[in-house]
Amino acid sequence: MTLFQSLPRDTVSVSVALEACVATLAQARAAVDAGATRVELCGPGEGGTTPSMGLLEECLSSLAVPVHVMIRGHTEDFVVSTDWRTIMARDVWHAVQAGAHAVVIGPLTASGEVDVATTRALLESAEHVPVVFHRAFDRVPDQSRALDTLIELGISAVLTAGGQSRALDGALVLAQLQARAGDRLTIMAGGGVRSDNVGALLRAAPLRAVHARATEPEVFAATAVALREYLAPRTRTNEQST
Repeated sequence: MTLFQSLPRDTVSVSVALEACVATLAQARAAVDAGATRVELCGPGEGGTTPSMGLLEECLSSLAVPVHVMIRGHTEDFVVSTDWRTIMARDVWHAVQAGAHAVVIGPLTASGEVDVATTRALLESAEHVPVVFHRAFDRVPDQSRALDTLIELGISAVLTAGGQSRALDGALVLAQLQARAGDRLTIMAGGGVRSDNVGALLRAAPLRAVHARATEPEVFAATAVALREYLAPRTRTNEQST
C-alpha cells in the first residue's frame, strides 16, 4: 500500500487554514491578498526569531486576519537557558498585550525532549491566548510521546513535517498524529508546502491547517491558488450531500 492509498479520499478536510510565514509587513499584506487565512510573524534568522514590537503592532493594525507571533530569542538551537526563559516570557506577555492572536514557541531540552518547564512558563505568560509549538517538534526523538506532553500542557497546535524535511514525505505520520490528538490539538503541516504538492499532502493526510513560507510572494500565491483549486470540488460535493 502506497502513502497516497493509506487513507480514504473522503477523509480529507474541506476547510483548511492556510498560514503564511512572513518576516515583513509587505510580505504579510501580499500573503493576505493571495488568500492566507492567518500569518505567522517572524523576526530575522534561520527558523525565525521574535519580531520587533513595532512590526507586530503594525501587522495587527493593518491585517484583517489573525497574527501569530514567533517567540524565539536566538537561532543557535532550541535549548532555552534560565535567562532566555525569563526574556521569552516577557516577550510573550508583550505580544499578548499588543493583541497577538497566538504565540509560537518550541523550547527543547539538551536531549531533544520538550522542555516542559519553559513551555509551562510561556503558557502562563500567554494567559488566555493560544500557544503553538513550532517545528522544533521535528527534532524530538518520540513524536507520539511529545504530542501527549504538549496536549497535557495545553498547547493548541503543532507545526510539523512529521519528522521529515518536507511535510509531504511525513504525511502518513502527520495523519497519525492528528488522529492521536483528535479535537484536543491541531496538527499543522509545514515544510516545503508548495503549489505542486499541497494537493497530494491533503490527499494523504486529513489535516485542518497547512503552513507555507511567504517570503517569496509569487510562490506563496501559487500555493494558495493550488489549495483553493484542490478544495473547491470537495467543498461543492460536501455542500451537495448536506
